[in-house]
Order: sequence, then structure tokens, then C-alpha cells
Amino acid sequence: MPDLAPTPTAIPSFARGTLREAADRIDAATPKDRDGAVDTLRALAILGVVLGHWLVTALVADGGSLHSASPLGDMPWLAPVSWAFQTLAVFFLVGGHVATRGYVSARARGESYGRWLSARLSRLFRPVLAVLALWTVTAALLLLTGADFVTVHTLVKLALSPMWFLLVFAALTAATPLLTRLHPLWPLVVVLHMDLLRFGFGAPSWLGWVNLAAGWLVPYALGAAWTRGELDRPRAGWILLTGGTAATAALVAWAGYPASMVGVPGASVSNLNPPTLAAVTFGLAQCGLALLLRDRLRRAMRRPVAWAAVALVNLSAMTIFLWHQTALMATTATGLLAGRLPGLHTRPDGLDWVAARLAWLPVFALVLTGCWATFRSCEQRGRGRRHTRVVHTHRPQRRATGAGARHV
Repeated sequence: MPDLAPTPTAIPSFARGTLREAADRIDAATPKDRDGAVDTLRALAILGVVLGHWLVTALVADGGSLHSASPLGDMPWLAPVSWAFQTLAVFFLVGGHVATRGYVSARARGESYGRWLSARLSRLFRPVLAVLALWTVTAALLLLTGADFVTVHTLVKLALSPMWFLLVFAALTAATPLLTRLHPLWPLVVVLHMDLLRFGFGAPSWLGWVNLAAGWLVPYALGAAWTRGELDRPRAGWILLTGGTAATAALVAWAGYPASMVGVPGASVSNLNPPTLAAVTFGLAQCGLALLLRDRLRRAMRRPVAWAAVALVNLSAMTIFLWHQTALMATTATGLLAGRLPGLHTRPDGLDWVAARLAWLPVFALVLTGCWATFRSCEQRGRGRRHTRVVHTHRPQRRATGAGARHV
């Protein structure tokens, strides 16, 4: 049987030329002082969350309703999947770095705190309005047409679950002027004490929600330390990576923390809701690895095609993040017309489900692309002219690759 895989010669030359020309245009329009490592880390963090949700979120068709499940419940040995795709700490690291640097730059320009904060929160929340509007209408129509309440509740909860992240991120962004000098050790100590009270002394479980702010403040404060130049040496990255890894392993092995770094339906303890000490130490390890990879990522971003892909993800980061669960659920709902499909509506309790779910990932990506094409304008309207120089200005011959590079 002949090999039907595409080869470079099988791709029309005009298509290759068009893609290369587009990549070159994006590269040429990038300001010379933009730090490609920051944009790459942000893109990887967003894509990690998306893939993680698609791999561990199952909607099981049971009679006339859908309910959520996780393969980590029946197959706990898949916990390492959550280690690879639970990348929120990296996003908060980059967010703290960018927000701190942006605030310092705004003050240097004489821009007020209110104007700076309004611009950042506008870009953060403007795309949310479309998601809320669509799911408000969808939920109302489903209920009016007799859909099972459990199904509607499951769908809406999954669709809006990314919103908690935005609220925490917005709160930390608003507090940036107070956090520019905060040492990451202080919020880490708060997380440690909350866990000691909850798990060691039987304090009320609601105390754990203090960690929702304190836990994500740790990588955010690390981002501020990055801006101050305190994490420039490789030694800082190695300390975070080795120390965070050792602490997480000890907490899982000897302190009874779950191995999964995401929530598992039915589990007595979740490392993520709210964040536990194990989730925070795991995030420290991730941040250390991210810091160690900065120079390699900067070198990789000198390639126009690689930089074009990262730039496009960053320009639509919020759209991708907000609509990826909707893409999963739209695929699931449409698939019901053909009956219970493996990997889509069946219980996630075996390797056959894993194989089927992997086959569905390209479909989810295609549906997400449709969502992106429809709603990306909501995000683009939230960006000011100064923040879209990547597509509006021309760049000199070479981008900067050092620690002083600019980023948005």
C-alpha cells in the first residue's frame, strides 16, 4: 500500500510559501525588545490547561441525562497526566511578571493606577461577556424544552468553571502595587498553616478557601521577583525545581495528599479546589522549570514559524481558555445524535476509553477553532493600540533575547 502521509514535496509550493510569508510578516512586525520566552510560557500554560481538561473531563450519558466523571477516579495511575497539564502556576508566574513590569512602566509614563488597572481588566473580562450571554440563553432554552436539570447544571458548571481563575487573577492584578515587593515565602507560610489547621487539627474545611488567594499568590509573587531581577540566575530555578519536587513527593508519599494535581469527582480531598500545600509546592517546581527554560525558549522563538504560532495563541489566549470547555460539550451534545459514542459518552474506566478520547482531541480542536473564529473579535476589541504592536509595527532586524526584553 503506498504511503499516503504528506511529504514536503506533496504540499503545494504556493501553500508553503504563503505560510512562510505570513510567519515572516508576524516576525517582522514584532517589537525588537519583546521577550519571546514570556509569550511562549503563557501559550504553553494555556494549552496545558486546555489539553488537561479535554483529557480528564468526561460527560457520561446515563439514561436521559449527562453527568461529569473523570478517568482519574477509576484509573488513579493516570495521575501523572495531571502533572503534565496542570499548568496554572506557570500562568500566574508569567502574569505576576508581566503585571508588575507593566505597572512600573505605567508609573514611569505618569499613567494613573486606575487607568492602568482598567486597561488590564478590560482585556481580561471583555471576552467573558460572550460566554455568559451564550450559556444564559442555552441554559434557558434547554430548561424550557424539558432538558434534565442535572444535565443543564453539569453543562453550565463545566462551561463557567474557568471563571474562578479569572476572578482570582483579577484580584491579584488589582493588588499588584502592594505585591511588587512581597516575598513569595509569606503566602507559602499561609498555605502551610491553613493545611495544618484543616488536616492536622480538624479545623473547619472552609478555612481552606483562604488558600485560593494565598496559593496562587505564591507564583504571582515569584513573577514579581522575576521582574526585580531576583530570579535571573539559574541557581534560583534549580532551587525551585528540586525543592518543589522533593516537597511534593514527600507530601504525597507521607502526608496523605492526593497524587493527582486536579480535582477528582468523589475524592475526599482535592489538591486544586482549594489549592493545597502539595499543589503549591508542585507549582514551585513548575515555575523553577519554566525559569530554567527561558533562554532555550528565546532561542527557539528566533524561528519565524515558531514565533508566529506562539504570537497567534497569545493574541487569542482568553478566547481559547474561555471556549475550550464549550467546544468539548458541543461535540458531546452533537455526538448524542449518533448514540453513546466511546470516549465521548461512556464511563472513563479503561484504556479503551483513553484511546477513544485521544481520537476525539482533533475534533475538539476543530470545534474550538470554530469558536475562536466566531468570538475572537470580542478579545481583540479589548486590546488597546499600544498592546497590538505585534501586528501593527515594523521591527528592526533582530529581537532582543536578554532579560530586558519587553512583553505585554
